[in-house]
Amino acid sequence: MELIQDYALFLARVITLLIAFGILLSMIGGMAGKRQGRGREKLEVEPLNERYKNMAKRIEQSADKKRQGLLSRLRERRQQKRHGGEGRLPRLFVLDFDGDLRASATEALREEVSAVIATARRDDEVLLRLESPGGMVPGYGLAASQLARLREKDIRLTIAVDRVAASGGYLMACVADRIVAAPFAIIGSIGVVGQLPNFHGLLKRHDIEFELHTAGTHKRDLTVFGENTDEGRAKFRESLEEVHGLFKSHIAKYRPRLDLEQVATGEHWLGERAHELGLVDDLGTSDDLLLERRERMDLVGLSYHPATSFRRRFSVVVESLMARLGYGPRLE
Repeated sequence: MELIQDYALFLARVITLLIAFGILLSMIGGMAGKRQGRGREKLEVEPLNERYKNMAKRIEQSADKKRQGLLSRLRERRQQKRHGGEGRLPRLFVLDFDGDLRASATEALREEVSAVIATARRDDEVLLRLESPGGMVPGYGLAASQLARLREKDIRLTIAVDRVAASGGYLMACVADRIVAAPFAIIGSIGVVGQLPNFHGLLKRHDIEFELHTAGTHKRDLTVFGENTDEGRAKFRESLEEVHGLFKSHIAKYRPRLDLEQVATGEHWLGERAHELGLVDDLGTSDDLLLERRERMDLVGLSYHPATSFRRRFSVVVESLMARLGYGPRLE
């Protein structure tokens, strides 16, 4: 009877996973149909100043047009005088990063950063609107390296966090010259986690043997179906500590005044407390920054869309599922 119950429970789990996988396939198929014919890569450039000007115009439609025109011309003259009469304002390139477990937005970030570096002038800056709860170490490490390219070229980088930049997200954020967070945004979580299920006990109860052969003492420290040892667990924890040490060294490089002993505990804080601890520099939202800069800078939104196919989207979903089931260290 116990065997039947265990089997039914195992079968229910498998069916649940298959149903979830089928739903994901359906979603991907729908996306493929909607985006058919739009698979080529492209870099969208949006002049954001016009957006804010149009919003202001709609609000001020009842105002005297001549008076508004005079004020507009005076404003333009002041701007030209301020910038040496060249008639050119410095640009603020506005980028977005919406992070998932794999940091899959890094591919677009790489191209956007390259576009900025190729065109930026001395007084141009970058604003990255960042949102991420963290994820896989290699993906977020690469994303942070892309942002470091801007620092290396002396292009000022501001990162705005409206909702969350935790763990891998904060690994990226700390590269910035300035971090601005909303008062209730989630910041920090400077820690590393690794987890995996183990079915060895279930297999053993039903006399099912699982064999794993490796070459190399630590080729596999922990497994899903094999019997894990104390030595393997100790080595796995050692790997986590190594990643955590690299994480802290990275933060110390860009924010040397931060008290790492106090903040590198895996905890997270809301924006106001994060500001007190020195994790962020100012409190505010990305909207505040854009409205403040629109009078003295050209706001240029950049958004890169890579060429995608159904096969590529399918592989991304599979890799994400495997990452969730896997046991590699994660910054989350």
